[in-house]
Amino acid sequence: MKKLLYQFDTDPLASVFDNVVAHDGGADVVVPYGGITPANVGGLVDGAIFTRAPKDKKLTAIFVGGSDMAAGEALLKAVKKKFFANFRVSVMLDSNGSNTTAAAGVAWLHHAAKGRLAGKRAVILAGTGPVGQRAAVMLAREGVQVAITGRSKEKAQATAKAVAERFKVEVEAIEAADNAARVKAIQGAQIVFATGAAGVQLLDEAAWREHKTLELLADANATPALGIEGIDMMDKMKERHGKLVFGALGFGALKIALHRACIGKLFEQQDLSLDCDEIYAIAKTMVG
Repeated sequence: MKKLLYQFDTDPLASVFDNVVAHDGGADVVVPYGGITPANVGGLVDGAIFTRAPKDKKLTAIFVGGSDMAAGEALLKAVKKKFFANFRVSVMLDSNGSNTTAAAGVAWLHHAAKGRLAGKRAVILAGTGPVGQRAAVMLAREGVQVAITGRSKEKAQATAKAVAERFKVEVEAIEAADNAARVKAIQGAQIVFATGAAGVQLLDEAAWREHKTLELLADANATPALGIEGIDMMDKMKERHGKLVFGALGFGALKIALHRACIGKLFEQQDLSLDCDEIYAIAKTMVG
């Protein structure tokens, strides 16, 4: 019996990237659907949960993706609401690749710190996006004092509030619209994780070269100009200016491997739910 993965994407066209990784992760057949919402997903879920015998249900799974994390979370909630008793299948949420990207980056930071992240201060630059939000949760779970920056105070505060309400972690919001403001934001920090838009430099090299407290830096941007000047996209626990740094491709290999591994796990049982915490836990077992 084939391993079937149903790809529910909140964008009009389902992601080719997610489709390829799903096949590479072990799915025999990946069926992509675009434009999926809580209003139209019900019949699709019914088709997934009512068709196979209990012993075979683990061979059907659902992947929720798309570029909008809020829409993905709402869709995941609607999918799981249709489950009852033994009528359920495993499901994974990775809107915009946010869970797997953030988990890969934070897992490497955890490894570089030899597991001793608790008590440190981390600033996530441009942290109002999906990757930044998830990284904030993962770091906070490790006992890190986390702050996210945003171009507007209102958006940063709204994001911090949303994260706190869903994940029960405290995140500080900092308005930082330019390099000078971001330099100020990272004062006293040991960790900086840049999660901004592709091709946008968030921090120049002078801001961190002689920084007194910084220990670890990671940049999720692989499109020049990179998010943090002075870090190469291939850096993986590379020492620069006395700090350990990671570029987007440096931890990106783990992101891809993690995504594939999570897809594979969906077919091991019928009731697995992979979101922020679960994906990060898997990532930590894969670093090294």
